[in-house]
Amino acid sequence: MFRPPLPPPELRELAINTIRMLAIDAVEKADSGHPGFPMGAAPYAFTLWYRYLRFNPQDPAWPNRDRFILSAGHGSMLLYALLHLNGFLPLEEIRQFRQFGSKTPGHPEQQLTPGVETTTGPLGQGFANGVGMAIAAKMAAARYNTAEHKIIDHYIYGIVSDGDLMEGVSAEAASLAGHLQLGNLIYFYDDNHISIEGPTELTFTEDRAARFRAYNWHVIEIDGNDCEAAARAIEEAQAETSRPSLIIARTVIGYGAPHKANTAEVHGAPLGKEEVKATKENLGWPQEPLFYVPDEVRQLFAERVAQLQQDYADWQREYAAWAAAEPKLAAQYEAAKRKELPHDLEEQLLAALPKPNATRRLSGVVMQRIAELVPYLVGGAADLAPSTSTWLEASPQFAPGSWEGRNLRFGVREHAMGAIANGIALYGGFIPFTATFLVFADYMRPPIRLANLMKQQVIHIFTHDSIFLGEDGPTHQPVEQLASLRLIPGMTVIRPADGPEVAAAWAYALRHREGPTALILTRQSVPAIERETPLSFEAFNRGAYIVSQTPDREPDVVIVATGSELQLGVAAKSALEGEGYAVRLVSMPSRELFERQDARFQQMLIPDQARKVVIEAAVRFGWADIVGRDALMITQDDFGHSAPYKVLAEKLGFTGEQVARRVLSWLRGI
Repeated sequence: MFRPPLPPPELRELAINTIRMLAIDAVEKADSGHPGFPMGAAPYAFTLWYRYLRFNPQDPAWPNRDRFILSAGHGSMLLYALLHLNGFLPLEEIRQFRQFGSKTPGHPEQQLTPGVETTTGPLGQGFANGVGMAIAAKMAAARYNTAEHKIIDHYIYGIVSDGDLMEGVSAEAASLAGHLQLGNLIYFYDDNHISIEGPTELTFTEDRAARFRAYNWHVIEIDGNDCEAAARAIEEAQAETSRPSLIIARTVIGYGAPHKANTAEVHGAPLGKEEVKATKENLGWPQEPLFYVPDEVRQLFAERVAQLQQDYADWQREYAAWAAAEPKLAAQYEAAKRKELPHDLEEQLLAALPKPNATRRLSGVVMQRIAELVPYLVGGAADLAPSTSTWLEASPQFAPGSWEGRNLRFGVREHAMGAIANGIALYGGFIPFTATFLVFADYMRPPIRLANLMKQQVIHIFTHDSIFLGEDGPTHQPVEQLASLRLIPGMTVIRPADGPEVAAAWAYALRHREGPTALILTRQSVPAIERETPLSFEAFNRGAYIVSQTPDREPDVVIVATGSELQLGVAAKSALEGEGYAVRLVSMPSRELFERQDARFQQMLIPDQARKVVIEAAVRFGWADIVGRDALMITQDDFGHSAPYKVLAEKLGFTGEQVARRVLSWLRGI
């Protein structure tokens, strides 16, 4: 890769001030935004983008591009200014900063803006996403590079802020990145000493450099306004191959603003007309026109983009030579990029099922077959692989010297695990999975929300799915977590009842590319459900289907159940039929899939004229939207207790006999 020398000081300063002024003018026009961070970070950001970052604005998804993450997403105008100057965005989009329908929203959004690698804003998430991208890059290089040809040899860069480093998710992710020796990860830390409330020393006085050295990071400290120092730091970081690097850049927030620089006032509000005028005077910038880009600056960036086009062409030739020399490897690479799946995936997973067991154990067996069929499935658990049955037995652990490994040991780091999985998904060519107990979905909600916002395919395995995990007690027994996950727009939650539903759930999750899927699995064993006809994958994918029903009669009552409680519905149906009622038993493994169906299907499956019963060992929130407020809710609307699960079932009314008796009494009005 050709690296141009830094421009002469005058031209360099002109380019840096162009970045600053685009940010100032955009924030001022929008009357909203964060101008101070872009003003301070512009020198080292310019150095990175102009001399080192590899990209192609004509092909933003080029696989061997360097990734750049603005984890400090509130400073989005820094990124948008760089994207404009490098040919990703027209100037009109800069003028429309933070306006409805523009590609320059208040925080970077991955699906919206070309050149934006991940959606950032919630601080720390981008930091952890970058760790995931670095892991994926290591995996890809180990799988596809050969001694003769390297098609994956890029870096993951980012800019992080004080706020990022204060958030716990960054601590988790940094710890894991250092442990994994991710030498392809290079972050700038914009150390400007200011947060929204005032100086960072109000709350943040630890030695950050020492902290990251303790994480096994390579730490460099520079003057962030010194482009030569930034260049030397980047090259030193690139030379360090066995540790991630943190370049601590001491900057002045709001650099150039005579009255607001180095104050909290410039952090999250426009400078104001008078301060804008004074800043432009101070930096020798014309007052008009707004959004001014000098011709020399346009030419400077255009020449750099042209050089990068040559790098892109060189890589294309390298790729062609590699593909010719390694046709099988190339076919695997292209299949992974497209996430190809066997046409008979569902049937193969169904055939892999063992005899009845806990759905977490059934899932574990199915996963071994998936590992054979889908070589780009990668992931791991939060120190819970034995409990969640998620270790891919035929693959080694991902670790230094074993970069091809598919098993990730996340440690007890659920928050980072979710965000790292998002980074792996964003990188492309892999389907990541995570695993932990359902109650700890609470720790993962921010990255799960962002995966839905970005429509990224991540499979979350949540086991120990109800009070029936037993003796660990209410601290570990989830009751509200199902409802909490179902609340997230776009989320697909699947709670299978037995082996065939587990196989169907996995098949759906692998085929569903437009967002994350949560598989909700039991700790305790569950019986095989007797169905009138074998499970139809088509019916399953509609979210609900008829398990059995009284023949030749319209149902008097429809029992809807999920997961391990479906067996209670079987018992209740038998008892009700013995009393002369016509009963339809419906399994609803996914409320979200059911709610995406048309009203005609929903009415056909759960007719208005029938009375309805819901059985689920979780809070009832949301069920009334499906079955109405007059339905009988056999749910768990309080925290659980510590006891063996069979004792809990009896004490809390979740045995087959108790459910049947309760439904009968309700139907009779007793």
